[in-house]
Amino acid sequence: MGIVLKQSFTNTIILFLGFGIGGINVLFLYTHFLHEDYFGLITFLLSAANIILPLLVFGMQNTIVKFYSSYKTKEAQDNFLTVTLLIPLVIIIPLALVGALIYETIANWISVENPIIKNYTYLIFIVAIFMGYFEVFYAWTKVHMKSVFGNFIKEIFPRFCTSLLLFAVFLKWLTNEQFIYGVVIVYGISTLIMMLYAFGVYKPTLKFKLPANMKEILSFSIYIIVAGSAAGVLLEIDKFMIPQMEKIAQVAYYSVGIYIASVIAIPTRAMQQITIPITAKDMNANNIVEVEKLYKQSSINLLVVGGLFFLLINLNIADMYVLINKPQFTKGIWVVFIISLSKLMELALGTGNAILVNSNYYKIFFYLSLAMAVTVIFLNKWLISLIGIDGAALATLIVVFIYSFVKIFYIKAKLKIQPFELDTIKILALISIVYAGFYFWNLPFHPIVNIGIKSGIIVFIYAFFVNKFQISKDITSLVFKYFNRK
Repeated sequence: MGIVLKQSFTNTIILFLGFGIGGINVLFLYTHFLHEDYFGLITFLLSAANIILPLLVFGMQNTIVKFYSSYKTKEAQDNFLTVTLLIPLVIIIPLALVGALIYETIANWISVENPIIKNYTYLIFIVAIFMGYFEVFYAWTKVHMKSVFGNFIKEIFPRFCTSLLLFAVFLKWLTNEQFIYGVVIVYGISTLIMMLYAFGVYKPTLKFKLPANMKEILSFSIYIIVAGSAAGVLLEIDKFMIPQMEKIAQVAYYSVGIYIASVIAIPTRAMQQITIPITAKDMNANNIVEVEKLYKQSSINLLVVGGLFFLLINLNIADMYVLINKPQFTKGIWVVFIISLSKLMELALGTGNAILVNSNYYKIFFYLSLAMAVTVIFLNKWLISLIGIDGAALATLIVVFIYSFVKIFYIKAKLKIQPFELDTIKILALISIVYAGFYFWNLPFHPIVNIGIKSGIIVFIYAFFVNKFQISKDITSLVFKYFNRK
């Protein structure tokens, strides 16, 4: 876990900074500088782009991680990387032509409930191309164990630029409409920077020769397209469907709740940058012992860190919304709790998804992802109509819990490994006890003071018991090493 923890630690810092900037944007700048309809609009456009992203790049970002380590010569690697750059164009160009022909029909369909969407529909395709090629070049660097810079460009750069754009709106240098186009340009610049860095990390000689295992690559990519699209549906379909059934401003309220809850996922996102290529390498070498070791370690480490975030967020949520000072946004307060529970379940899965994708059983990931996507669409349609944006969050929670356990049981059945140990029960019990103990504790001071006092006490109690019961030896040793340097 040495390289994992080192790069994960750096990536975690980057993600925290990114989330910090993003938090300022979402909680304060978006809510106060941008009209809530345009807040909902940009959220909708980015979510829709994420849904179609896997199709446009033909799953190449996952294909690179899966196959790159299997090529042993520079020539073979160059052939492979050339293919990963060209295949997306085979998809993008025909889709662009077809989309141009039926654009009016598509635009009218998705803007029935909210006409504001119609004039911006084409931006979904453009942003998806930028996002897609960014992920391709990012994967290019991750297989060379160079994830930090790409993580910076992905997490910090666009959020910082968005902050500048929002201030420009506040100062009336930009209109709400111009802001939307500004965000699109930022994603284009991010992709350009990532491309230049990827070529700096490894500059291949472009060779227009198909790899010997091209059939296997295409087979894997087709499955990953559907699986990736399904995963995108699971993550983003709620923000796509809400405007089809509710006013687009509801997306803004929902997005704030989602963003707050997503802080819990920071450890997962940080660790995945390095654990996914390591898992792929070990699976290619059939080193199941190391795969299991990483599986268990990632699960408990993520639960420990994510559990603390879960407590800090949900036990301070009332004060957080007081700080936002926009009463209409409190409609998303239950969204925070529901989504944070789903994030906690995803943490418990550890490297489970990476194991499935990079194993000989990757096809099951396709079927599971497809089933998840179909289920969440039906649940969203039912629950949003029943209880609004809380229903969208509940749909996500139900699907995540069901299919996470399915994945765990499947990996156990096929590879005879599972992520849980006695420490898993310990950390879940600790999270539950601390949550119950502080749930009804409200302080009468300024929200910032309340958050500071309560958070300090929670961190102390939580860290004390994590250390006392040695729940995560990796985290304990890392913390002690850090403070010993001081």
